Amino acid sequence: MGGIGKTALAVEAGHRARAKGWFPGGTLFVDLRGYDADPVTADQAVLALLDALGVRGTELPPAPERQYDAYRALLAEQQDRMLLILDNASDPSQFLPLLPSTDHHRVLITSRDRPDALPVRLIDLETLDPDDSVALVSRALHDADERDDRPACEPDALRELTDLCGHLPLGLQIAAAMLRRRRHRSLASLVAEIKETGDPTTVLDNGSHGTDQYGRSLVLRPVLETSYRRLPADQARLLRLLALAPGADTGTEAVAALADLNEETVLSLLEDLAATHLVTPVREGEGAASVVRWRLHDLVRGYGVGVVSGDVGLREEGEAARERVLGFYCRWAGAADARLQWLPGMVEPERFGDRRGALAWFDGERAGLVAAVGWAREERYADAALRLAEHLSEYFGWRRYFDDWITVAGVAREAADGAGDSHQKASAWNNLGIALRETGRVEEAIEAHSHARDLLRAVDDRHHEASAWGNLGIALREAGRVEEAIDAYTHAGDLFQAAGDRHREAMAWNNLGIALRETGRVEGAIEAHTHARDLYQDADDRHREATAWNNLGVALQETGRVEEAVEAYTEALSIHQEFEDWYRAGQTLKNLASAHETAHRPADARACWLRSADTYTRANAPAEAAQARTRAAKLD
Repeated sequence: MGGIGKTALAVEAGHRARAKGWFPGGTLFVDLRGYDADPVTADQAVLALLDALGVRGTELPPAPERQYDAYRALLAEQQDRMLLILDNASDPSQFLPLLPSTDHHRVLITSRDRPDALPVRLIDLETLDPDDSVALVSRALHDADERDDRPACEPDALRELTDLCGHLPLGLQIAAAMLRRRRHRSLASLVAEIKETGDPTTVLDNGSHGTDQYGRSLVLRPVLETSYRRLPADQARLLRLLALAPGADTGTEAVAALADLNEETVLSLLEDLAATHLVTPVREGEGAASVVRWRLHDLVRGYGVGVVSGDVGLREEGEAARERVLGFYCRWAGAADARLQWLPGMVEPERFGDRRGALAWFDGERAGLVAAVGWAREERYADAALRLAEHLSEYFGWRRYFDDWITVAGVAREAADGAGDSHQKASAWNNLGIALRETGRVEEAIEAHSHARDLLRAVDDRHHEASAWGNLGIALREAGRVEEAIDAYTHAGDLFQAAGDRHREAMAWNNLGIALRETGRVEGAIEAHTHARDLYQDADDRHREATAWNNLGVALQETGRVEEAVEAYTEALSIHQEFEDWYRAGQTLKNLASAHETAHRPADARACWLRSADTYTRANAPAEAAQARTRAAKLD
């Protein structure tokens, strides 16, 4: 893309090659100014090249055809290899007539556009690595004044600055120039200025002065502007809309919804934009299962948002596009969520035939889904974004993405408070409570679930009130308030039984069993878990049946019935593996290892600890995996 440092790299490569003696015949360099208002033509460039080769005045052929003949003849006669750098080409017509007629010499061409139709070797340049970005700015400041110790004194501010510049060399050079001018101010002051405006391009362009070593102005917006203005109307429209997409990268299907185009059409446009380096394809996965997502550089995204916000018609177009992509996310997140919660006898969800497919879709779209929920702060999108937040809770629980869950639930709570709908408020408080509890913030979770319970009681929604009681019970138990938890579970179970919801009644019994066991009433716990297991079996909910088996095993083990506990754990493990619920499988293997230790079977225990560590790793639970490996090591 523009500003990536193509010219600097080409010139540096040329210097190093000359120093190594690769090109004893010398180097020819032409700036084709392909993205200026008046690009250099091949006819103009050949005159400059002939002049550099010593052909001028009366020796210069008058007709362009003869000039090319003379140019190629000189190169063909040149025994010493030469390097020809054709910089900043926007169209093959600028450089094709200038290619030597012999392969003795070498040619290096820089461009923002990939000449895919030509059989030339292509080298795509990406933004710098974060460490290289830091090194670039640090060196630029130190070379100007070796006493400048700001990079060493403010390493965090320097890294944040390079992030805000998108690790784009031009942006970094402009930032360095600004810092040299404001040498008595901190790096943090520039970071704060950029964050306050929310637009790095504006701050950098307003603060930059002069040109680089190649005579080019140190400004960002004109670079982005020239690339955008060259686009055909359909590509320009897609770029603007893609700048509004939620998340850092977007799948082809979501882009199609955003643009209101079919996938084949939008894929072709995206490939065209990728050829101009305004969009970057990002491949995820391997082989036939791999998918391509599409990413905008942060500065390109900022430019696109600016273009849209500056025009009433484009703003309306953008708002409609955001509604479409939010509708797309709501539809398929709803279907994926339904698949995760599906039980026999329920209506089959559309699209997703199994949980693996639903989870894979969620995994791919996760960043965009979380960002889209953030739109709930805008009244126009609040209702759809709240529905989307509801569809994400089960997924976050499966994958244990609790930070995302807290973010989404917090936004949903704010939006629901503004909407005034008690059911939406209660749902948002309930989901926030679960996420808080999972991250150890149990007192906040208790407060959240109490809010949800009170809201539902006020509107006489006994069924959902029962769920709030159940979640409150879990939080109370984890806070050590076990007797209060038992009361809450009892409330939940009674309400679910009155509503005829045997499936959720089983949850209440299962949780009650855990609380009873923690108070020493182990026989009561065994009865509760057995009853929960039976209710789950009646409801054909094998996934939660496994949790009842696991909890039953814990209670049995505490009474010394170890072999029965092993059988219960084995049943639980089989079902967790069937559902690819790796975190709970890791928990069950941990319990199984403990049972083998109790039965004085150290080899079996060690094997289970190691399997538990591997399974926890699959579940994105590194701390639990490390603990399991430590326990296994003690049995070596």
